[in-house]
Amino acid sequence: MVLSVLPLAFLSSGCKKTLTVEDEQYIKSVERERAAKDTAFMIEPDSPFKRDSSVRFEPLHYYPVDPAFVFHGRIIRYDKQDSVTTLGTKGDKRTVMRYGYIPFRFHEKDYRANVYTGRNRSGINYAVIWFTDLTTGKETYRVGRYLDFTLSSDPNFSYTVDFNLAYNPYCAYSPQYSCSIPFKEDFIGLEIKAGEKMFHH
Repeated sequence: MVLSVLPLAFLSSGCKKTLTVEDEQYIKSVERERAAKDTAFMIEPDSPFKRDSSVRFEPLHYYPVDPAFVFHGRIIRYDKQDSVTTLGTKGDKRTVMRYGYIPFRFHEKDYRANVYTGRNRSGINYAVIWFTDLTTGKETYRVGRYLDFTLSSDPNFSYTVDFNLAYNPYCAYSPQYSCSIPFKEDFIGLEIKAGEKMFHH
């Protein structure tokens, strides 16, 4: 799941009314990824459903794949990249860095999504957007959703920000897990009807 950002120009979406052959191929590829994730969650020993036997597995819930929620561009880095502390859902504290933000335009309005970097318990560096939006707590997980990606050393690298790949952290399935809670400034004021929906209804 890879992201991207524009320096001075805004990310823009296609917002196409009719699907091209490329759109149809893209939709099928995301649907295959979703089916593969269901299989992995059902059988892999590290799956939250395998590690917590009290939670019954069922196929994950998603919005239909929508190419209008795919954006392209470059990342705008903050001049000062501050370390900030985020709380986990179990009250634990984690330190991450405010790396930059992604400006994007949807239906003629401008938005931004904050990018954070950190290191997980295995010592592996990661980059992530975690966000809430107008679907949060209604159709999507009440804590928020995540998008993972890999940073490029090229400042002009063009990423893909695909909200169809937005996923729930493991705490959405089992209370045994703790996940980072997005900050207030990570709220995106639109209905992002793309990606994973709420698991528990």
